[in-house]
This record gives sequence, structure tokens and C-alpha cells, in this order.
Amino acid sequence: MLGFHLPARAVNEPEQPPDSTGDKFAPNAFIRINRSGQTTLVMPQVEMGQGVYTAIPMILAEELDADFNKVELKHAPPNEKLYANPTLGVQATGNSNSIRAFWKPLRQAGATTRMMLVQAAAQQWQVDPASCTAANSVVTHAASGRSFGYGDLVDAAAALPVPQDPPLKDPKDFTLIGKSLKRLDTPDKTDGSAIYGIDAMLPGMKFATLAACPVLGGKVAKVDDSAAKAVPGVRQIVVLDDLVAVVGDHMWAAKKGLDALKITWDEGPNAKISSADIWEDLRAASKKDGVVAKSVGDIAKGLSQGERFDAEYEMPFLAHATMEPMNCTVHVTPNSCEVWIGTQAIARVQQYAAKAAGLPTDKVTVHQHLLGGGFGRRLEADMAESAVRIGKHVDGPVKVVWTREEDIRHDIYRPVYRDVISASLQNGKIVAWKYKISGSSVMARWLPAGFQKGIDIDAVDSAVDMPYDIPNKHIEYVRAEPPAMQTGFWRGVGPNNNVFAVECFMDELARKAGKDPVDFRRGMLNGNPRLKAALDLVAEKSGWGRPLPARVGRGVCAQPSFASFIATVVEAEVDEHGEVRLRRVTSAVDTGIAVNPDIIVAQLQGGLVFGLTAALYGDITIKNGRVQQSNFNDYRMLRIDEVPKIDVHVIRSGEDPDGIGETGANAGPPALRNAIYAATGVALRRLPIDPKALAGRA
Repeated sequence: MLGFHLPARAVNEPEQPPDSTGDKFAPNAFIRINRSGQTTLVMPQVEMGQGVYTAIPMILAEELDADFNKVELKHAPPNEKLYANPTLGVQATGNSNSIRAFWKPLRQAGATTRMMLVQAAAQQWQVDPASCTAANSVVTHAASGRSFGYGDLVDAAAALPVPQDPPLKDPKDFTLIGKSLKRLDTPDKTDGSAIYGIDAMLPGMKFATLAACPVLGGKVAKVDDSAAKAVPGVRQIVVLDDLVAVVGDHMWAAKKGLDALKITWDEGPNAKISSADIWEDLRAASKKDGVVAKSVGDIAKGLSQGERFDAEYEMPFLAHATMEPMNCTVHVTPNSCEVWIGTQAIARVQQYAAKAAGLPTDKVTVHQHLLGGGFGRRLEADMAESAVRIGKHVDGPVKVVWTREEDIRHDIYRPVYRDVISASLQNGKIVAWKYKISGSSVMARWLPAGFQKGIDIDAVDSAVDMPYDIPNKHIEYVRAEPPAMQTGFWRGVGPNNNVFAVECFMDELARKAGKDPVDFRRGMLNGNPRLKAALDLVAEKSGWGRPLPARVGRGVCAQPSFASFIATVVEAEVDEHGEVRLRRVTSAVDTGIAVNPDIIVAQLQGGLVFGLTAALYGDITIKNGRVQQSNFNDYRMLRIDEVPKIDVHVIRSGEDPDGIGETGANAGPPALRNAIYAATGVALRRLPIDPKALAGRA
């Protein structure tokens, strides 16, 4: 082995948005322009690979008429008054809504600022502002040939009143929006200069890693740390009620010290819980009446008409397994707390850190960083809370890093779900649809406003608004919380459950009706022209209906998801052993105005791989209260040689932008399952796909 050393990189002071004093013009919470003409966007959302650090500046620069090459970004500090997501009501990045939530606010902010700069120039020239134009951070009066750069106007503009309701550009006049501009974060990520949370380095910093009780709710009984203290570089053992941390000079010392600990756990009441227990409870709950989320027509009468069919679908627990391991760096003193982290919910981190430190929130500073994957996992603040609890016992800054094993075994998991569906067919169409969702409520814990009168708005998403023309519909929700497990958001959550069940049953009903699955769906989409257009396009582009070899099938999924309309076809092969090989994936999507089409394509490609991975391999199981999976050897990812060709077709649209980050993750699993159904005749109703159920079938 070769030893080497890299010099520590100091972390900058927190990037708080400057006010309008000094040499900066700050007409609103998002925009700062200095006297050199540099435009700074105080970024309300966080970059975790989805491309918002390029697309959102494009929106701002478009309405501001700024030179896109002179726009820089700074993370917004925790401040829900200024930077709350307008859709969520809290300061968070999630729900595939960064673009759609800030589309109008940032356009308004840019247009307001441009008007003030133009007015400032017009006053100095003593001309009508309407005779002036702005482009590339320059205001020009064409009649006289005079111009001012934005930096020349900041002082005069700052003295003007802020206009209300500025007119926005007509989309036909866009010069940036709609172009596949290169991503601004790619160079730094390519040369290694990008700073993620795990890259935070501070003078005198120590490293720590931890072991929490493997059973949720368990406590530390006793610790023999004699061997750990003998490991070179180990400086300290921190024992808390539910976890033990080893602090060392570097991560290797901390990890080796942790391995040497002998910990006895008081495992508590969940020590005998198994997956079988959880599923038994959920299946029993699914037999109860739920809270009605939506009811249209007469469901009892509708189900009595034609021929009735019933089905049940089940989805397992899933971990997030982000590429950047969970981490948080803290420096806790009696009077202050600093946190360095990559988080989807910076204000929540500040609140949790303050509580753990026993300090008011104004004594807690949070430094935001890039995220090496989020998928909903970094909407949680548990890592910051644990790091602060450990940091209170450490003199100086400490970086706490979760090992992959600790991360997977202590994730906040995508809930298990069970969906019970009854439908009736008459004259080749569905006339009644009764749908019951049973599962955990993430909203009740994370955002109580989203759980009202027994309905979790996320759990029923894509069920209450299913796109098909069915005269009699009835949707219910049963809240069923699993023992021994914490549940949270997982790149799609409710929709990836409901889209799977709905679209799988649609294929089964198409076969019962003797119809082609695409034609069957098309006949019930008269009220949804955008989705119908996507379905028609994906059928054309995927070669739907063309002959295929034996054991090969095509499956389709059509869905409104996060306000976008997407149709997907997966082509897959099933061998005689039941193993599945992906051959091709085709998607057509109408996501409204495509701010940056290339980013949309990349998001769908990544989302499809994410969802297909879960469909093929994703399963978290419990034995004796413990999660059995630990790393990528037993929680498999789709490998590079297993990824098929993925074609994405973006439909031109004049509608406001819609969500895209989770759309592909929802589309892949049902389309794959339906391809397997076409290839084998086996109607799988549970994920992940079980090769044993497919062996020998063709």
C-alpha cells in the first residue's frame, strides 16, 4: 500500500446573502448585483445532481436579461421567511418542484430588477424607459447609442422604489430558456474542486464514526472500549444512550476503533420483529375500511356491472443508498454551533441542531454544500442531530461519517405498501374502480399539514388523480405504521407505489378485455390529451406492435406524475432461469416548457435507472428487529453493463414547467413488470421481481 497526504482545504465562511448596502444592489431576496456587474443568485434550492444549479440561473438570467456567464450562485442560508419553497411551505428541495415552484417567483424577481436598472439608466439619460433595452447585463438607448453596464447602475437603481407585478417575457422572446446549455457544475465535479458535505475540512478537525443500536428504539447497555483505545489515532470514545462514536485523528483510526469496540445492546421491545410480522400486520390493516380520499359516481352499482376483477399489489421497504455516505461536520461550543452539511432541508437542520445543542436557532450557523445524492434521504435532519450530540463531547470541530453498513441499516426507509383494487369491465372499458392504499404516513411525521382527516396527500398521490375516464371511482387510505422501522420520502414515494399498482392492473384488465395495452389506455384518455399525445409518441418511437423474439416483451406505463405527463415502454427479455435482461427503454414526456431539454433527458435517464434498479433488486428485510442488508453486495444496484439504451423524447409545450426528478423512477417499474407479463404471461404483483416465479415461463 502507498501512503499519501492531501492538504486540508479550509471551508469558507458561511455565504450569507449580503444586503443592499455597500457596493451591491439587492432588490429582493434572490438577486445581488455589484459594481463590477457580477450577478449573484442566492440559491433557494440545493443541487443534488438534478441540474437546478444550471436551470434556475437560466430562468433568472432570462428575465433579468443578464449575461449568463456572469451569474454566480450562493447557497441561501436557513431562512424560511425568505426562502421557503412556495409549493411546500418550508425551505426544502424535493417533490420534483424546484423549477415549477420557483418558475414564477424567480421570473418576477428578474423582471423587477431589470425594470429598475432600465429606469435608472433612463433617468440619467433623461429619456423614456420604453426607449431603452436590456441584454447581456447592459442597458442600451439605441437612438443615442449610449449604454450602461448593470454594474454602473447599481447605486441609482438601489434608490428606486421596487415595482409591483412587472410584465414577464412572452415565451417566444426567450433567448436562454429552451436551450440545452452546458451545466455550470460539471467542470468543478470533473476536476474534483466541487465541495460536498463530506469534503468539509477545518483546522484541528477530528473524525468520528458511529454505531447505533441495530434495533430501532434500543439503547446502549455497556461498552468495553479497551481494545478501541489501543488503536493508533483513536482519541476519544463517546457513549450516548442509543449510540457509540469513536473519535480519531482520521477516518481510518475512527473506523478501526469502532470495529474494536465490544458493545452490548439493550435491544428493547422491537428485538423480535421480522418482515413476516410487518407484512402480516399490513395485510390485516388492508382489510379494514379506509378513509375516503375521493369518490365519484356510484361504486357499488358500477362494480355490479359487467365483469369484476380483483388484485392486490405489494411494495417493499427501500433504502436510499446515496453515493455520498451520510455525514455532518460540527463545531459545538457552550454558546454556538456550526454545521457543515449537504441537506435538502437546511432550516430543518438548523432547528434539529439547535435542539440537540441546547441553543437558540440564531446561535446555529449551517453551511450548505452540494449533495452527492439525496432522493429524499437528505430531507431528514437525523444525521445533523446525531453529529451535534456527539460534537458536544468533542473539543473542537469533528466530522461524523456513517459507514455504508450503518447507513443502510439505519436509513429512514420508503414505506411498505399494499394496494387492493377491484374493477369492472363492460364493452371493453373500465366502468368502476375501487382502490385502497394501506401503508405508513410520511407526511404525518414530516409535514403534518399534509396529513389531515386521516389522509396523507402523498400516499394517495397518483391514485386520486389517475388519468383514465372511469365513471365510478372510489379511493381509500388506511394508515398502517410498521413496528421497528422509520419511514420517509424515497424519490417518488406515494406515486411510485400507486403508479405501479394502477399501471400493472391496467395491463391485466387490457388482457381481460382482449385489447392491446396501448389501445386500451388510449380509449380511456379522452380527458387527458397531453398524456394521450405522450402515449402515441412513445408507441411510435418504441416500435410498439412490431414482432419480438421468444421470451421478449414490451410493457407500457402512462402516468401524470409530479404534474408532468409521461409514457414509457420497456423492452425486456426473460431467460429460462427467470433472469431478466433489459433491452431498451423509451420515454415520451410533456413536462411543460423545457427550461433546459438536456437536463430533462438526463433526469429521466437517471430516474429510470433508479426505478428499474429498485424493481429488479430493491428489498429491505427485517429479522430479529434488524435490517439484514448492509452494503451493495446484498442491496444491489443496476450495473453499467446492465443498463439498456434509454431514449427520451421531450414534447414541445407552452405550459408552465412541471416536475421531472421523480417521474422516471415511477415509470420504470410498472413498464418493466408489464414487459415481463407480455413475455411470460406471469402477472407479478409484488416487487422486487422474483426470478423463481418466472423460471421456465415463456
